[in-house]
Amino acid sequence: MQYKEVAEDATGSWIKASSHQAQTSGTPSRTLAAYISRSGNTRVVAGLIHCEPGADLFEIRPALPYPEGYLVNVEQARQESDSGFEPALETKVSNMAGYGTVYLGFPIWGDTTPRVIRRFIKAQDLSGKVLIPIVIHGGHGLGDSQLVLANHATKAQLRRGFSLDADQERGTMNRVKAQRARFQRLSISDAKNPR
Repeated sequence: MQYKEVAEDATGSWIKASSHQAQTSGTPSRTLAAYISRSGNTRVVAGLIHCEPGADLFEIRPALPYPEGYLVNVEQARQESDSGFEPALETKVSNMAGYGTVYLGFPIWGDTTPRVIRRFIKAQDLSGKVLIPIVIHGGHGLGDSQLVLANHATKAQLRRGFSLDADQERGTMNRVKAQRARFQRLSISDAKNPR
């Protein structure tokens, strides 16, 4: 696989594409799968699109990385949404003009599009491009993501994308909490009724 310089860092310097920036099969491409993924679900879907001939991959990253822990990430997303803050981007797609179709993958955070996606849309010229959202959610649906995209990508040809319910983390966390509570109840019960 050959790599193409398709990303520019926050200072405007060219950087070589790597696994977190656009990758290409070496042939000119007109499709871009741009995504942000916290747990990996959106990355998997974007990666499947990237496997198509002529598709490039670009990971949208804030200049200051999001925290890794689920609950602290949820809290930061809530604070960004409440304040209207849109984090700066680590890189941007440098050759957006070469793409006719952009798949935009993101999770739903707090019933809406992550604020960094809004910043990404503002940083790119999506005029005339077909924009297809890939929305990953935790069982609560699309939230207001369609409205956000329609309001922010006004010059793009917004298409109906697809959504995927991928509530693995929250479900796992809730199951672990339930099991811990069950074990605590059993421990209390065992302490009161020793064998």
